[in-house]
Amino acid sequence: MDAIRYHEPVMVGEVLGFLSPAGEGFYLDGTAGGGGHTRAILDACPGCRVLAVDRDPEALDECRTALAAHRDRVRFLRRRFDKAVDDPEVRTRGLEGALLDLGVSSHQLDDERRGFAFRRGVVLDMRMGGEDEGASAAEFLREAPEEDLTRAFREWGEEPRGRRLAREVVRRREDRSFDDADDLVGALAAVLGRAPTAQEKARVFQGVRIAVNREMEALELALPAIRDALNEGGVLVVIAYHSLEDRIVKHAFREWSLSCVCAPGMPVCTCRGRPLGETLTRKPVRPSDDEVSANPRARSARLRAWRRAA
Repeated sequence: MDAIRYHEPVMVGEVLGFLSPAGEGFYLDGTAGGGGHTRAILDACPGCRVLAVDRDPEALDECRTALAAHRDRVRFLRRRFDKAVDDPEVRTRGLEGALLDLGVSSHQLDDERRGFAFRRGVVLDMRMGGEDEGASAAEFLREAPEEDLTRAFREWGEEPRGRRLAREVVRRREDRSFDDADDLVGALAAVLGRAPTAQEKARVFQGVRIAVNREMEALELALPAIRDALNEGGVLVVIAYHSLEDRIVKHAFREWSLSCVCAPGMPVCTCRGRPLGETLTRKPVRPSDDEVSANPRARSARLRAWRRAA
């Protein structure tokens, strides 16, 4: 299967514009997916090398196949992206650039075996790393405390009735397994008093997916780790699809770009006293209308970039 059909990469031109791969640079694609962004970097820079990382074994298999022609310049690593900088070559050599394309891939959404979709009868799994990585979505819904369910629905799923939905799930799980999508959709319908729209279902399922994969935790750990692995002048590009992810990235880039981060009222600066680098995107870059028309799943993408100081 071609990488483009497995998962169409978003804003490829913009990513290359900020990374500017050149020379014999070493780059990290922390969310390699089907290899679309990795291939673009390798095609744009004949001397560059890429560490292609993904927690999904199926994605890495597709990536290896798609990038077979570049096998001498790409190395594959199954790992959550916040652990990518533990790689010995990254520790030794550092990075000229890094990319995180967050969220779920087109293939994961479309493959009912993976349990991300809210279509009828789909078994709830949602583990990006596969069956050997932690609890499934069904297990989360059956076992999580009400407060954790509330956070998933209200904060990460942006569902205003998140607390009521959490209570409904807790009530229903006494006699329902929550093995498939129908049980969660049924709980949402009971809270709404009507059949939920596709958008409402998508939000709630998104919240569960984020909780199951601990996506916010991974992002908060990865950003400073990758920043510290960048060589002087190295660039970090992040594509987010959720407002909370984008906010985490925005605040991190802003803080790293400040000269002083002392608490207000400090008589003398006791912090680093200099910016760690500069934010390259004053506002998030959005995909073009043409790209959204060709790939509707790109419509919520927001790209931000930051460069480490020389």
